[in-house]
Amino acid sequence: MAGGGSFIGLPALLYAGIPPVAANATTTLALWPGAVSSAVAYRGDMRSTWRTLVALGAVSLAGGLLGALLLVRTSDTSFLRLLPWLMLTAALTFTVSSRRGAAAAAPPAAAPSQAARYRTMLFVFAIAIYGGYFGGGMGIMMLATLAASGMSDIHEMNGLKSTLGATINGIALAEFILRRVVWWTPGLVMVGGAIVGGYTGASIARRIPRRYIRLFVIAVGWSMTAYFFIRQP
Repeated sequence: MAGGGSFIGLPALLYAGIPPVAANATTTLALWPGAVSSAVAYRGDMRSTWRTLVALGAVSLAGGLLGALLLVRTSDTSFLRLLPWLMLTAALTFTVSSRRGAAAAAPPAAAPSQAARYRTMLFVFAIAIYGGYFGGGMGIMMLATLAASGMSDIHEMNGLKSTLGATINGIALAEFILRRVVWWTPGLVMVGGAIVGGYTGASIARRIPRRYIRLFVIAVGWSMTAYFFIRQP
C-alpha cells in the first residue's frame, strides 16, 4: 500500500530465528514478485525511454550483483552491526520522500548533457549496489535520481524505477539462490502474503488516505531503527 515492506519483513524473519544474512536474502525473495508485477504494469509508459532503460538496466545488473556478492561475504555479526545504519538510511529516505511530488509536477527540463547522463548512470550504479546488499528505500532513491536527471513524467519515472528495481532484486536473488542463503519456506509464505496484500491492499488504500498509511510505515521504520540500535551486538 505504501512501500517500506522491508521494515516489517526483515525484522519478522529475524524474530523467527533466521540468521541475519539469510533473512535479508529471503526478504529479497519476498519482495521481488511485487517489483516484477509493478514493472509489467508500467510497461506502456516506457516506450519512449528504451535507450535509457537499456543503459540504466546494464549498470543496475552490475551494481545489484556486486551488492549481492558483498552481502554473501558479510558475516552475520557484521551485518547485524550494519543493520541499524541501513535501517536508518531507509527510514530517512522514506521520511523525506514526500518531496518527490514537487519533482513530478516540475516542467520538463532541457535534454540532459552527456556528462549528466554519465552522472545519472553512476548514481544508479551506487543505488544498485545498495539495493543488492539491502534495498530498503531503494525505489525512492531511484525516483529522486531520475527526477534530478531531468525527467518529469511521474508514470515514466515509476516505470523505470520499478523495472530497475526488479532487475536489481532479480540478479541479487539469483546470486542468493546460487549461494543457498534463501530460506524457502518462510520466503514463499511471504511471497503469498505479498500477492494477497498487493491485491487487497489497493482496495484498502482507497478507503484510507495515503498520507496516514505512509505515516504508519514511517513510524514502523523509525521504531525498528531504534530497536536495532538498542539491540546492536
